[in-house]
Amino acid sequence: MKHLRKMLESEAPAATLLVRLSVGAVFLSEGLQKFMYPAELGAGRFVKIGIPWPEVMGPFVGVVEIVCGALVLAGLLTRFAAALLVIDMVVALVSTKLPILLGRDILGFHVRKLPQYGFWSMAHEARTDWAMLLGALFLVIVGAGRWSVDARLARRRSAL
Repeated sequence: MKHLRKMLESEAPAATLLVRLSVGAVFLSEGLQKFMYPAELGAGRFVKIGIPWPEVMGPFVGVVEIVCGALVLAGLLTRFAAALLVIDMVVALVSTKLPILLGRDILGFHVRKLPQYGFWSMAHEARTDWAMLLGALFLVIVGAGRWSVDARLARRRSAL
């Protein structure tokens, strides 16, 4: 119980709500789109990237993004949900942006056709990925903030 309370507590400033809502909304939206447009954003895209078992991994990643995005939006189990989203973004960066940086296929992941490759091309293509990675990492570190279900549960637990 002590570990759960520690995971729920957050002394983060109220402005953390803005980060939490942004990160949660983007992941929830991206997860839903993997089911709405599976050929372009779900399993079909995973085939083009070179993700193993794309028919399984596309929906799996979609569910993770929907569930974790909703949890982050609510501020419920935020650190846990954000940690899963950090993993999601690290895999996305390695599988889609590392080939752009190197200008070739690597680790079984396919480079897509672009006018140029290298650092600046990768930096441009990865801007949203970096923002989501750092936003999720921020939430892992500071928690959901005072305007969250986590904070309410932590206050209730400490009152007992």
